[in-house]
Amino acid sequence: MKKILSASTATVAMAFALSSSAMAAEWYPYPVEVWTQPFNMESPRSKVDYEPLDEASKKWNLCVSFPHMKDAYWLGVNYGITEEAKRLGVAATVTDAGGYTNLNTQISQIEDCVSAGADAVIIGAIAYDGLNNLVAEISENGIPVIDVINGMSSDQLSAKSLVSFGEMGAKAGEFLADLHPAGGESAKVAWFPGPAGAGWVEAGNAGFLGAVEGSAIKMVETKYGDTGKEAQARLVEDTLQTYPDLDYIVGTAVTAEAAIPILRSRGLTDKVKVVSYYYAPGVDRGIARGQILAAPTDSTVIQGRIAVDQAVRILEGKDYLKHVGPELYVVTQENYDEFDPASTLAPDGFRPVFSVK
Repeated sequence: MKKILSASTATVAMAFALSSSAMAAEWYPYPVEVWTQPFNMESPRSKVDYEPLDEASKKWNLCVSFPHMKDAYWLGVNYGITEEAKRLGVAATVTDAGGYTNLNTQISQIEDCVSAGADAVIIGAIAYDGLNNLVAEISENGIPVIDVINGMSSDQLSAKSLVSFGEMGAKAGEFLADLHPAGGESAKVAWFPGPAGAGWVEAGNAGFLGAVEGSAIKMVETKYGDTGKEAQARLVEDTLQTYPDLDYIVGTAVTAEAAIPILRSRGLTDKVKVVSYYYAPGVDRGIARGQILAAPTDSTVIQGRIAVDQAVRILEGKDYLKHVGPELYVVTQENYDEFDPASTLAPDGFRPVFSVK
């Protein structure tokens, strides 16, 4: 395990400090957490420095399935996966199901990709339970399946490259609870966790609500919806209409991005504050410009890279970490200058890549 489990001297501060150019060229070693009991999100974890293989022994063919490419969050995952495929020297076919309402499309795309000769499958799942039968069928045929980002409940997965979205939601909640502790000034919050039924959304919702419980935060509204910008903008508009005395909008990165121009047009920028519970380019710009207070980052690009390395290690019979995710940290207006975006965001001008030959 030496190649993966070097002594963990890295810290989250190191992840902040790496330059963008260095990260792009050599992203490792990277500080991660490893679940002692894989697939059990409540399991204790250990901290290690992740180091991938130098290269694959042959040009394996990877099938990669995303729920959509509507926002830059998944663009970062796309960048991480395709760049790591290139670095390791493997092929990859990437599919886009078009949105969180299109579970059947995702299933059909994965089936077609596997039929075309995939050696391993990496899935960013639309639904927590909805792909379990497909995962079982693929696994029974000896094809490894790696769960990336969103989470699936199947016990027949080969590996997970993901963090706890419950903790992502909790970190956003803790940020607000620190600003409005019990007995302090109360604040009215509208919460937009994302599409109902997605595993990451349910986890994020539970984490956020648990973190603000007992604080001076007053939850006035929870609205679920697809992470397309138009869908989130409609939800924000409706909420502001219903609650003109709102203090905070908290939710997905798309919610935060959509809220900025809406608040500006209504003259509410100084009154209603915005927090995201994950990171994307629009959130990055918003924090830099003082329009968004904070957002935790889950090092999206790194999760994609690790998923590819896991797949190759499994195919080659090499040691691998079965359940691993980057350490979480919150980016704020105060520590923004220390944050390195190369761990989380695709480079400016990057376009989705659907095929690595």
